[in-house]
Parts: sequence; C-alpha cells; structure tokens
Amino acid sequence: MDLDKMISSLNGFRADVNSRLSQYEPLALVLLPILTLFVARIVRSIFYVVSEKGVKSAAVELIMAFVKSVPGVKKYIDSEKQKVVDKLQGSTKSKRDGWLTELPSTGLKVEVISKLKEQKQKDVAWEGKCSGTVYIAGNEQEGHFSIINEACSMFAHTNPLHLDVFPSVVKFEAEVVAMTAKLLGSKEKVSGGQVCGNMTSGGTESILLAVKTSRDYMKAKKGITNPEMIIPVSAHSAYDKAAQYFKIKLWRVPVDQDFRADVKAIKKRINKNTILIIGSAPGYPHGIIDPIEELGELASAHGICLHVDLCLGGFVLPFARKLGYPVPPFDFSVQGVTSISVDVHKYGLAPKGTSVVLYRDHDIRKHQFVAVTEWTGGLYISPTIAGSRPGGLIAGAWAAMMSLGLEGYLKNTREIMEASKKIENGVRQIPELFVIGRPDMTIVAFGSDILDIFEVNDAMSSKGWHLNALQRPNSIHICVTLQHVNVTEEFLHDLRSSVQTVKANPGPVKGGLAPIYGAAGRMPDRAMVQDLLVDYMDTTC
Repeated sequence: MDLDKMISSLNGFRADVNSRLSQYEPLALVLLPILTLFVARIVRSIFYVVSEKGVKSAAVELIMAFVKSVPGVKKYIDSEKQKVVDKLQGSTKSKRDGWLTELPSTGLKVEVISKLKEQKQKDVAWEGKCSGTVYIAGNEQEGHFSIINEACSMFAHTNPLHLDVFPSVVKFEAEVVAMTAKLLGSKEKVSGGQVCGNMTSGGTESILLAVKTSRDYMKAKKGITNPEMIIPVSAHSAYDKAAQYFKIKLWRVPVDQDFRADVKAIKKRINKNTILIIGSAPGYPHGIIDPIEELGELASAHGICLHVDLCLGGFVLPFARKLGYPVPPFDFSVQGVTSISVDVHKYGLAPKGTSVVLYRDHDIRKHQFVAVTEWTGGLYISPTIAGSRPGGLIAGAWAAMMSLGLEGYLKNTREIMEASKKIENGVRQIPELFVIGRPDMTIVAFGSDILDIFEVNDAMSSKGWHLNALQRPNSIHICVTLQHVNVTEEFLHDLRSSVQTVKANPGPVKGGLAPIYGAAGRMPDRAMVQDLLVDYMDTTC
C-alpha cells in the first residue's frame, strides 16, 4: 500500500469515528458539566477535610474509610470496639440490677428519706481525695452546707420565670450577677451600668449562651451568616457542643510551648466569617491562664467577640490578685473582652447548678434572649436556655456569697493557693514526673517520660484518690480545693509511692483504666474513639 492510499484510509477511519462520536455529542454535552461538578465536589471535599483537620488526620481518615470498606473488616472492628465498651462499662450492668423502672403502687411518704440515706452511703468517700468535685471543707463545711441547704429548701418552690410572683429570687439573681460583675471588672452596678448578665445551670450553659449570643450579635453587627469561632486546643469541650448546637464552624489551634493560647496561630485563622475567639483563665487541663490582653487586642483589631472562660478562676483570681499573687489581666478591664462565664458552684461555694454569664453591655446581651410573639399561649420571652429555673439554687448561691463575704473568699483563696504551690513543688521533686507548664492557679497537671502516667493514676485510684486523666500530652491533674488543704503531704506521699510501684512493676493494674486511656491516645482514627464514647454513654445513662 503506497503512502497516498494509507493517508486516504486513515482519513476515512477518522471520518467514520467522528461520525459515530457525533451521535453521542448531545449526551456528552449534558454529562460533561455533571462530571465536572462531581469531580469538583470531590476535590473541594478533600480540600475541606485537609484544611480543617490537617494532612495527617485527613490521610488517616481516608485510609481508615478504605480499610473499613474491605469485606469483614468493619464487622471485626465493631466486635473489637464492643469489647472495649464492655470493659468501660465494667460492672455498670450489675449495679443497675434492682433499679426501679416504675412508680411504687403506694407512696412511701417519710420512708423515702431513709432510702435516700441508704443510697447516699454507697457514694464514694470523696472527702479530701477528689480532684475538684466538692469545693468546701474543714470545720466550716457543715455550717456552710446548712446555710445553703436551708436557703435552697426555703425557696424550692420558686421560679424566676414568674417574676411577678417571685420577686425575691429575681432580686437574688440580680444581686448575684452584680456582685460577680463587680469582682470581674465592672466599674458600675449592673442595674445602672453596662456589664450585665444572668445566672445559668452551670459553666456549659454559660458558655453555650455566650457563643449563641456572640453569633447573633455578629450577624446583626456584620451580617455574618456562616459563623466560625477559633479556640485553643486547651479550651473546654463545651465549645464543641456549642458549635454542634448552633451550627458554627469550629477551628481548634495549638497552644504555644508554655501551653497558653497561641495568639499568632489564632490570628492566622481569622477571616470574614469569624465571630468569636476564646481565652481561658485558667484552662481546665493545666491551670494556665491564656494571654487575655493579647487576645483582647486581636479581637478589637478585627471587630470580633472575645469570650473569657472564668468558670474555674472567677472566684479565685480576683482574690489572689488582692493577696499579691502575680495574676495577669483576665476580665472586663481588658478592652476587647465581650463576655465572661464564671461558676459560682465551684470556688464560689454555692450549690451545684449555679453559674453566671456576663456581657460587656446590654446591646450584646439582648441577643441572648428568645422572644416569641405568635404563640397562642401568649407573649413569651426567656433569657436563658431553660424556661423554668430553680429559684432555690439562686437563693442558695446568694446565701453562699453573702455568708462568706470578701473576707471569707480571701481566706479560702490564700489556703488553696498555698496548698496548690505545695503540691506543685512536691511533684517537681519527684524525678520520674514533670509538671506541665507553670500553673497560674489551683490545678497541677503532671506527666512522665519514664512511666505510663495512666498506670500511676490507677495506682493512685487504688489508694482512694480520684484524679483526672488528660491527653496530648498524656498526663493527669489534681484540681486543688479546700478539701486538700490538710492532705497535701498525704497526697505527695501516695504519689511518690504510686510512682515507685509502677516503676518496680510496670504494666496495667487489673481493673484499671490505663489500657483504655493508652489505647485511645494511640488510636489514629479519632472517629472510632468518638464512636466508643457514644456507645459507652448510650449504654450507661
């Protein structure tokens, strides 16, 4: 075949192919944009996962998704996961045997009290050996409990939702808020000044309200409809809850080498959708105060909100400063702080279920309220997440604050700060351990480069101590309260003994939680850890 014939044959073949393809051209014109959009969405999803979770986490997530798709693997993983859940549950199922599932046919009347006492005796002996949990102790404990118990009982039937019926607890709430605001930088009385707030059921509700309020305030102020907030990894998990509840994108950024919020890292994450940044005074894990002044400058410069979590520090830091401790700025005296959460039921020594959320001014707080005008039940407005609220707890908080007064809080703060420093110094003298950062307040967190710190925790548990396990880095902490003032030497003695026990006999203690904490920390698939927690909670509550 000569060259001309070959070219002629090729041209004929090309014409035939073009003719056949032209039949599918309309379909191609329809499918091509769809295929392009599909590919673009895949690329965008991958980019989103990588940008939000980082390359390493995103890669692990994709690999684990592929592994789970292999036949039989998911079934095996679920089986192994259930084993861990069963171990976490421990003897929970057997403990639930005999629990009531229906009303008694005849009311028990006063016999109820004896049954309450019977069950109370089964609680852990928490006096002196619990991290946080109960904040009052000593000779004054019984008297203080009596005062707040009587206050709670006297107003147990009240509800501040009905402010026309129960003006007493409405007044108590306003005064608790005003007294708390005065401690935290308010220069005027709340009733006639700027700083304002409400009482809530606890730190989580205070944080939820502050986040919701910041979201709605920034929407009104800047028109932000796709809100984002930025928090250090040390910030409380209540912010994750708020992000889920209120559909806010959450960015967690690393802390610096001193375990304080990294201002530069936070600044890099700020964009047109940022509504809120967070600082803690101190952070729950390590008891370290974030650089609130620098965060305030950052918030002011970008016209966004700054919430300071003072749930732990609100009833310690103002008094520690008066006592001469080096406390950096942390409250409304810092320009840029728009809201604060502070628990009265911690170092305020109020009954459990009492916290305060504060705002710099009324223009911000108005966005906390929910007003309903079209309900057939009438006009409705509620300041907090709860509608009805227990007036007895409000009265109890007021009674606690009035009973102790400035003098009482100064005395308590002096004692717990001294106890905290004794424990910190004692831990630093144990060669196998190291203290995380430089604690600013009443939490001492420590880990080990030599031993499994969770095994040390199990050894301490066997001696009756109830400490808190942390991660990244693996560590444990004690939140020092008045319970510990007279047992610091006992704590350090038991800690030294536990370290030596683990050092001489490394390995998990039977029935201890070290293997579970260790496995969770090493598990690259965090979604699996999340599933474990959800499964555990689902079967225990």
